[in-house]
Amino acid sequence: MHIRDLPYPDPGDPDVRSGPRFLIWLGRNQIRGQLKAMSWGLLHQCSIAGLPLAVGFAVQAVVDRSGGRLALAGGLIAVLGVLISVGDTMLHRAAITNWITAAARIQQLLARKTAELGSALTRRVAAGEVVAVSTGDVEKIGWFVEALSRFVAAAAALVIICVGLVLYLPSLGVLVALALPVLALGVLPLLPRATRRADFQREKAGKATELASDTVAGLRVLRGIGGEELFLGRYRRASQEVREAAVRSARMWSLISAIQVLLPGVLLIALVTYGASLARDGKIEVGQLVTVYSAATLLLFPLRHFEEIAMAYSFSRPSAQRAVRVLSLSRVARPSTLDTAPAGDLYDPVTGLMAPEGLFTAVVCGDPDEAGRLADRLGGHAQPEVATDGAVEGGTDREVPSVLLGGVPLDELELDAARTAVLVQDKDPVLLSGTLRELLDVPSSGRVTAGDALSAAQCDDVLSALAHASVDSDGDPMTTRITERGRSLSGGQRQRLALARSLVTDPEALVLDEPTSAVDSHTEARVAAGIKALRKDRTTVAFASSPLLLDLADRVALVHRGTVVAVGTHRELLSGEPRYRAVVTRETDDEAPAPPDGDAEVHATDTHEEIEERA
Repeated sequence: MHIRDLPYPDPGDPDVRSGPRFLIWLGRNQIRGQLKAMSWGLLHQCSIAGLPLAVGFAVQAVVDRSGGRLALAGGLIAVLGVLISVGDTMLHRAAITNWITAAARIQQLLARKTAELGSALTRRVAAGEVVAVSTGDVEKIGWFVEALSRFVAAAAALVIICVGLVLYLPSLGVLVALALPVLALGVLPLLPRATRRADFQREKAGKATELASDTVAGLRVLRGIGGEELFLGRYRRASQEVREAAVRSARMWSLISAIQVLLPGVLLIALVTYGASLARDGKIEVGQLVTVYSAATLLLFPLRHFEEIAMAYSFSRPSAQRAVRVLSLSRVARPSTLDTAPAGDLYDPVTGLMAPEGLFTAVVCGDPDEAGRLADRLGGHAQPEVATDGAVEGGTDREVPSVLLGGVPLDELELDAARTAVLVQDKDPVLLSGTLRELLDVPSSGRVTAGDALSAAQCDDVLSALAHASVDSDGDPMTTRITERGRSLSGGQRQRLALARSLVTDPEALVLDEPTSAVDSHTEARVAAGIKALRKDRTTVAFASSPLLLDLADRVALVHRGTVVAVGTHRELLSGEPRYRAVVTRETDDEAPAPPDGDAEVHATDTHEEIEERA
């Protein structure tokens, strides 16, 4: 796999049973890249290992005053230098390619999982954790994948060097061969403690980052209540805890590095002492001692890869575990041969909510969290729950049935068909950065144009604001760039643009969770009318408690404690259902103060026509 071939046509089906198994799966899927990097690594390491032999040969040639052998040694050193340069260059290229392609594979897997789960993802895993996995954790996992091939090449080179030294000069080669396992594994007992300290540091850093993000997000509120110093003190304490954890982790890793310097130094001292005594007694030649000493010195270079792979694994293992925690989430769906979106009524067997085909149905819930969960279930996003059947002594588990569209369970549809059939707009929708044209360029039926959707969502003031902010000479709002999450727009403007995007898609069933909560009453009335007109003969469900929107709905359903307890028009329920009236008016008529003369206050009993007349 080359970088130019990214993204992958199919990133594969990862092994998510554990973090180490995921790392093994990742390496197995890049076996060709790993073998290529290992081959170049062997060339590089073995070329370096050949230098001591050439240098020793040259020293002995000087001692013997042989010009021919000295020239031969010089030519050998030149060839080895070229091989070292080529091997090092290609090893770096192959290893970095492994890093980038592994990171790309993980990011594609995360993107696919995010698209599969939709809004249910952030309800099961914190959004910050998903971001952390797709950024920092991906980099750490890529580091391990990149270091693995270099480590294998270094380990193979060490074996080759030791075998070569034993065959070349057994008296000193055996000493090096016996000392090598101690050098390579001497720090192994310290690695678990170093890993625990590194994990503790990352945990503290994650909490500090989360605290900083919450503080920045709520900065306006903090300033309003004078709480900046309070949260600043909390962040100071959190950052100091991170610093202390980082120092403790660095001490352990510095100890490991010191041991990896100390042990080879002891070996070199012993080797020189013993080898000098052998050369003095005439048992070995000076050139042979130089060769073995140079080879032992160069062993320090491949030995560094043992420390690097230990660090890479200790950092990548928890990162892989976090990636597995996200990738192991699934949208439970039964096998089905249906690949097209059905049409018909939208029905939830759990609550008894029925949204007839082609009608505008409003849903009133006293609990906003319950409304959000029901909206997710209507879109097939929520993970199926397990309910307890109290009819059986001790209780038995039974699976919660899926929402039906035209009598077909949503979880039996292919994912693409389910997304085409039902679209759910969250209470707090997100606008991605880009131009307005790009924002509205979404998969759709083609029946609703961008202009019609913007008009129905009452986006005239948004278009005007974008036109003034346009950098083009013609002031086209469609080419104006919207900043990240629409931060340059007000809450009501963001909400209406998101609504326009949902209307453009024109799904068979559209579910809106509080689509007008951020706009004023007069705009809300016009938006509600625009939705009803544009979605004529299409199934629409709106979760709301606003009397303006409820009055325009064809039917209204009241959900109380997870069950539909009343269905009718807004006026019928307002006059005949006390629980409905309590949710919509938020207070009894006796408690409601009379508005002063001339006040254009909006009441629960006001009709859409009356609001329009006042506007």
